Amino acid sequence: MNSNPHAADRPVDALADAYVDRWAALDPLGATEAGIGGHQSEMTDLSPDGVAARRDLVRETLAALAAAEPADSRERVAKAAMSERLGLELERQDAGLADAELSVLTSGMHEVREVFDLMDTDGADAVAAIDSRLSAVPGALAGWRATMRTAAGNGRVAARRQVLGAAHQALGWTGARRSGSSPDVFGDLVAGLSTGSSTQRDQLHRHAGDARAALAQTAEFLIHEIAPLAPATDAIGRESYQLQSRWFLGASVDLDETYAWGWAELHRITEQQATVAQRIVAGGSTADAVAALDADPHRWINSGDAFRDWIQVKADAAIADLADVHFDIPDPVRRIECRLAPTHDGGIYYTGPSEDFTRPGRMWWSVPDEVTRFSPWRELTTVYHEGVPGHHLQIGQTAYRSDLLNRWQRLLCWVSGHGEGWALYAERLMDDLGYLEDPADALGMLESQSFRAARVVVDIGMHLQLPIPVDNPFGFHPGEQWTPELMLELLHAHSTVDEASLRFERDRYLGWPGQAPSYKVGERIWLQARADVEARLGADFDLRTFHRAALDLGSLGLDPLRHQLAQL
Repeated sequence: MNSNPHAADRPVDALADAYVDRWAALDPLGATEAGIGGHQSEMTDLSPDGVAARRDLVRETLAALAAAEPADSRERVAKAAMSERLGLELERQDAGLADAELSVLTSGMHEVREVFDLMDTDGADAVAAIDSRLSAVPGALAGWRATMRTAAGNGRVAARRQVLGAAHQALGWTGARRSGSSPDVFGDLVAGLSTGSSTQRDQLHRHAGDARAALAQTAEFLIHEIAPLAPATDAIGRESYQLQSRWFLGASVDLDETYAWGWAELHRITEQQATVAQRIVAGGSTADAVAALDADPHRWINSGDAFRDWIQVKADAAIADLADVHFDIPDPVRRIECRLAPTHDGGIYYTGPSEDFTRPGRMWWSVPDEVTRFSPWRELTTVYHEGVPGHHLQIGQTAYRSDLLNRWQRLLCWVSGHGEGWALYAERLMDDLGYLEDPADALGMLESQSFRAARVVVDIGMHLQLPIPVDNPFGFHPGEQWTPELMLELLHAHSTVDEASLRFERDRYLGWPGQAPSYKVGERIWLQARADVEARLGADFDLRTFHRAALDLGSLGLDPLRHQLAQL
């Protein structure tokens, strides 16, 4: 699908479209995630040769991009966005931060497992594609193990906590941890398919068994071969962290100033929480308000299915209310699916629609085994974060705008600070628009904001090994150095999230440096950018127009975003 029939007259778009085609052929797993058709039955080569081929594509494209002369202002935006993203991707690869990436949330192993969540399961062609991919899982994981082995030989190994955590996850995906409800992800997938014959069914089960065995083999590899080489320390240091921060933000920030701002922001939000708590329990503290809410049986949903249905109702209502009033929402984006993930690792996430919108955008909850009931007041703000006006609006509108954005911009460009910053901005906006009038829902939003501010503090503080300020507003371990235990303690102090989810979050930050702060820092930059435009336009400023213009730029680094919004 070519977004521009006159691509020969538009060199940047032509280059971007060619890159998408070549990239999708080299990374079929990524193609499925991006919603690009034609590669559903194929598997990405995760071996060192496959990694090298994808790196070569980035190098070639960057060189061609540097020589391309944009046809107009729209192509200049596209060139700036693509140059920034591919340039940083290459920097990360050259620094050894990409090939050996392994955490409890990200790795080639995770990509192999997660792609099946996004595949169509209806019809003979869909089942055949799943079977083909299942048959390729052992080879893909063998290739990934070879890449990890090569990286380890070059001294690039993730921290031991991440290696062992990922191994534990892999075993859980095989159903080996049946003490809870840990799934046999491949066996359960095949069991739910409609097959045309007993021969096909037997083949699917055989391939699922081979894939399950490959996961178990990979877990043993991580435990016995990689973990003994893995460093015990979790911190990655300032130089590597600075690169990671630039990757996730698309902007260069002063890390020490941002660390200090994180403490101040956490204090500001804590004071707001105390004010809202008074509306729930007169004269009570935030803890008193939370206790009162949790003691109310009407404030709980007691099953995963009922919780999913509640999410769907709230997501649909937000779309209906906001469309054509506060936001321009294209018709295909007015559909969203809310699902419980097939895994139980923890985490909430969004997956975008396919290029033709036959697969809708989806909001997923991966519920830990230990979580058996849900408190809607804590999660309403997350519905707005993942749905509309958050990720679903932003990503869905970008996917839809083929008249303004080339295929790379629509399908492959994702900057965490831009996307997650927008989603936090969306949460705060919904409060401003009156959708959190219930003080319990407002408290839930503030708890989410507090948690994201605490992330800035613990992530930067831990990885840069900064001292905890002696004069911090909470009297929290003044002057001490950060440890994983102190990270967990601060997160506990500023969240009522359950223990299992908090530990997962802490381990995620340790294994994915720079990503967690991109939410709150991204929101900070979005708010600054809007304030700048509002100050410049004065009475001519219109919020709906600003949102449309900002989202029509697609995803891009926050420094390029600020530059483009300065032109409004």
